[in-house]
Amino acid sequence: MDEVVNVHRHVLEHNDATAKQNRADFDEAGVRVVNLMSAPGAGKTSLLERALPMLAGVRVGVLEGDVQSSLDADRMRALDVPVSLVNTDVTFAGECHLDAAMVRSGLVDLPLADLDLLVVENVGNLVCPAEFTIGEHRRAMVFSVTEGEEKPLKYPLMFRTCDLVVVNKMDLLPHLDFDLDLFLDNLDAVHPDVPHQLLSARTGEGVRCFAAWLSETAGA
Repeated sequence: MDEVVNVHRHVLEHNDATAKQNRADFDEAGVRVVNLMSAPGAGKTSLLERALPMLAGVRVGVLEGDVQSSLDADRMRALDVPVSLVNTDVTFAGECHLDAAMVRSGLVDLPLADLDLLVVENVGNLVCPAEFTIGEHRRAMVFSVTEGEEKPLKYPLMFRTCDLVVVNKMDLLPHLDFDLDLFLDNLDAVHPDVPHQLLSARTGEGVRCFAAWLSETAGA
């Protein structure tokens, strides 16, 4: 009878090792890194368009993750900041997230030593991006009020691993059957006392608080 040998390895072992390399490079360059995550359409890019011009004195760059196209990267380039684009469909089998190796492949196009802050805009997905560390210093997620109050209960890892939850599209609240208090209760159930911000990237209301969080991260 053939002997069966069970080998238990952390499925993310290789990713974690690469993430440590990324983190070492970030720290050596003196740049702080934010991993910005959300579901598709929650408003990450729109929020960055509003917030990044508010970062007076902060040298910021953006690493864009998308399955296909340069649409979001082009919007960031219009802000006159260094931008690197990683299309997962090109060399990473169309993955629905960025992992540490993908991020590392995009760092060659960024002047890390000339940056104070790097924002990694992850691929829109409420599951996979939360599972992969990329060497970041902080994580933030953008949640849209159009998504439903139950999302923290259905996708707890995303909400649980974040340092900040940004509740976007507050300008739509009067037009939706959305219970904000229930959402915040559900958020507290999976990640007690996690900081949150209420804002609208479309109108700009509340965005300055997010910009202040980014600025504080850059100077930490």
